[in-house]
Amino acid sequence: MAQGGEVLIKAVLWDFGGVLTSSPFEAFNRYERANGLPVDFIRSINATNPDTNAWAQFERNQMSAQAFDAAFAAESAARGHSIGGHSVLALLSGDIRPRMVQALKQIKQSHAVGCITNNVKSGQGAGMARSESKAQAVAEVMALFDTVIESSLVGIRKPNPEIYLMACRALSIEPKEALFIDDLGINLKPAKALGMTTIKVLNEAQALQDLSAALDLELPHAN
Repeated sequence: MAQGGEVLIKAVLWDFGGVLTSSPFEAFNRYERANGLPVDFIRSINATNPDTNAWAQFERNQMSAQAFDAAFAAESAARGHSIGGHSVLALLSGDIRPRMVQALKQIKQSHAVGCITNNVKSGQGAGMARSESKAQAVAEVMALFDTVIESSLVGIRKPNPEIYLMACRALSIEPKEALFIDDLGINLKPAKALGMTTIKVLNEAQALQDLSAALDLELPHAN
């Protein structure tokens, strides 16, 4: 177990998409380029009214995929370009990052590990995979965790502080004993406020370096 400042880090809590897989934002940008849309247009829709928009409601399982399709189309049309929600859902499942998975396996040898993921009931499994092979690959990664908290199953989503506390309770730890890694700053702020050590993922190499430093471990290809 690593010493983070004056606190012993007993568990590492992982986001999934954009951390253990390639970021869906990369897929969003490819879609935008292919369809002549402004860069980060899809993200701008998701960032508008972030607690009550269609995306937030779908991640809390408060609307069906059909309702999300229509609601997202309406929200995007209000910003100048109509995109059906089904088109966005097809972009969510990223590719597994083997080095990050190897790091997870190594960390699991000395720390409890959990996953806190905002997801929707679309595709196959927690990773919202669009193929059997990808669903199997995601399932193998998910099986490594001691606990998995899915927004679509528990009805709350990051950045609600309760979802982080749920993971802590499942692992029988205090928030100050956890390190949380995510690719979105908005999701890291409440974790830090609870007392967790946090890492923002900018890219795979940086994430591995920061994990190595925080946990005092030599992780694969961290340099």
